[in-house]
Amino acid sequence: MNNQFFEKLSSNLSELLINGDEHNVVIEVGQAPNNQVFKAHSVILNSRCLYFKDKLNAIDYKNGVKTIKDIDISIKVFDIIIKYIYDGTISLEKVDVSVIFDLLIGSNEFGLEELVKHIQSLLIENNASWLRLNFSRVYQASFKDNNFDALQHFSTNIIAKYPNIVFDSDEFDTLSENILVNILKLDNLQMDEGLIWDYVIRWGIAQNTSLSSNPKQWSDADFLIMKNTLQNCLPLIRYFQISGQDIFKKVRPYQKILDPIIWEDIK
Repeated sequence: MNNQFFEKLSSNLSELLINGDEHNVVIEVGQAPNNQVFKAHSVILNSRCLYFKDKLNAIDYKNGVKTIKDIDISIKVFDIIIKYIYDGTISLEKVDVSVIFDLLIGSNEFGLEELVKHIQSLLIENNASWLRLNFSRVYQASFKDNNFDALQHFSTNIIAKYPNIVFDSDEFDTLSENILVNILKLDNLQMDEGLIWDYVIRWGIAQNTSLSSNPKQWSDADFLIMKNTLQNCLPLIRYFQISGQDIFKKVRPYQKILDPIIWEDIK
């Protein structure tokens, strides 16, 4: 029979972190005078966190201690992460949702995959209303890393039903190409294709501030710039779902950025 005493082990490791006995690592978080120093142990950091393993391998001991600085994370979030690394537990019942979201981002940066999955589920199941209210922040963060697959699924479902939440946002012009491409790939995007074309053109112009908003003033070089900017977006437009009137009014002025075969098919 195997007897397991993980609760006692977790408690002992937690005390080791709190007391800092026989530590050989110092971690400085935050900027002085509001910084905080954490005393840690290389054997635990190396075995529990790849981020710290890489960091420690690149640092030499000085007086028997390795010092890690410039941790770009809040003290509150780091405190939760370092406790999890030591005792394998996490309690977020009394933690503000915005801090939990920051914890998700921080956990991913530290390569804590188990924690990333747990926090995503927690946010979606218990804090969906907060995610919707802070949707711009949420979807931009979720598409930056494939580890946020659950949040990506949550976000794409909302975007498909309510695309204006993205297209009409103040951040639309600064969207990364990757995010825009992922949105355009959605088969169930509930928006008129002619309107989607307008937004794609607007985004393309926003990436090239030298371009006039009036294509009649563009040179051949300007059209080439726009074509290159939108090279991953244009193939995703469903041209045959755009009305004839919109093809003439909206698409025709930009026909030079289209593949000639596509223009011949839709004109």
